[in-house]
Amino acid sequence: MKKVSNYLVYAMCIIAMAFSAGSFMKVYANKSPLASTSSAAPGQPVDLTYAAEKALPSVVTIRVVQNSKTQIIERQVDPFEDFFNDPFGFFGSPNNGQGNTRRYRQQTPKRQGSGSGVIISTDGYVVTNNHVVDGADEITVILTDNREFSAKVIGTDANSDLALIKVNGKDLPAITIADSQNLKIGEWVLAIGNPFSIGTTVTAGIVSAKARQMGGENMTNSVQSFIQTDAAINRGNSGGALVNTNGELVGINAMLYSETGSYSGYGFAIPTSIMNKVVSDLKTYGTVQRALIGIQGQDLNVYTDGLKNQGKDVPDFGVINGIYVGKVVDDGAGAAAGLKEGDVITAIDGKPLKAMAELQEYLANKRPGDKVALTYMRNKEKKTVHVTLKNAQGNTKVVKTADLDVLGANIREVNAEEKKQLEISYGLKVSKVGNGALRKARITDGFIILNANDEPMRTVSDLQEAVKSASTSSDPVLYIKGIYPTGKKAYFVVELSGDE
Repeated sequence: MKKVSNYLVYAMCIIAMAFSAGSFMKVYANKSPLASTSSAAPGQPVDLTYAAEKALPSVVTIRVVQNSKTQIIERQVDPFEDFFNDPFGFFGSPNNGQGNTRRYRQQTPKRQGSGSGVIISTDGYVVTNNHVVDGADEITVILTDNREFSAKVIGTDANSDLALIKVNGKDLPAITIADSQNLKIGEWVLAIGNPFSIGTTVTAGIVSAKARQMGGENMTNSVQSFIQTDAAINRGNSGGALVNTNGELVGINAMLYSETGSYSGYGFAIPTSIMNKVVSDLKTYGTVQRALIGIQGQDLNVYTDGLKNQGKDVPDFGVINGIYVGKVVDDGAGAAAGLKEGDVITAIDGKPLKAMAELQEYLANKRPGDKVALTYMRNKEKKTVHVTLKNAQGNTKVVKTADLDVLGANIREVNAEEKKQLEISYGLKVSKVGNGALRKARITDGFIILNANDEPMRTVSDLQEAVKSASTSSDPVLYIKGIYPTGKKAYFVVELSGDE
């Protein structure tokens, strides 16, 4: 009888546990989405289904096409080899008699690729990576409901690897954007994209690190302050969404670290704290207004480790964390404020800094002309100085991407007769020179542009790209080489101004 009683007790315990577990699962499954938080209470599970359901419609597949193009390649040849291989000159063509260089036409194949993107507004703005759309002639955006839209590029920023494109659509499923600075290490996140072109895929992981820097310690042009996650990111995920458990965007997936080329380590996403500023600038100005201190530096611990590895003594900087200033750029904001090589920056506007990536992320939200307070150590003495940030051109003006209008002339590709007459294989002919940069440089009608900034000018698009690139650089100048219809060669320096 006692044995039977024990069995009854055990059975009742099991039934009670089952009811308890069932009640818990029921409450958990019916948890209101409004109660969802970006992190669970200690010891409690995290519901990822809500985040996936909310964010999935906002993540798109991007297909790109780069059309076949004819390229002219040059190759140095041995004159005797050239004679025996082609004694009558049937192949290639001489390079205007310039040594033994020969030109060959090469047809590039049509290329197709795919990546991911995120809808950030109901009227059709989509964010992706610059490397997804770079060089694309055709861009197609495909939603999760299989609707397809042709897209145009609003602007790109190679330094942050971000691009803003737009489709003609209304009431599109835009994602909610959160502040990535509120992310915590260990917090759950989802990576959503189209890996390997297999279709929209969701992977889960945690935030492994913040303000992570990849690809070198001295960062002068690139903006690197990645969110590191162990959520699987593979080829095709580029440009997709990294979201928190509320289904809110916290980053744009950009790259993976792997020794095999496929996911086996960590993925890296560009935080929304950087994305928001880039998107705003691309919409307003067509190019990013990048604010610079004008220094080259690296994490202090990396610098001191380098000294140790070389067997050198490590100076006493008075701090163990900060950014070692390795170089101060002439005429930069830092030089004007009195920064010197060997200083260690420890804070900006009162925010402590341990890594160069943290400084980059903070400056990514500033524009030229903004002022910041820099705290630094020099000879173990703490100092604070106010710095007026500058752009890459060394001033505080707003920079806009210039186009061909700044040249003030009509530009067209040379025709077959002009090529034959002047013995050239490409070039851009200038006509109707009016008020603009070309007139200021004293270029007149009929001049044929062959090279700009050491790049061959075969199409009008080549010149557009050269003008765009030069106008936003630290040296807004086109160095143009060309020829007049008389055969006279000439060289000009064309100053551009994209400033207001």
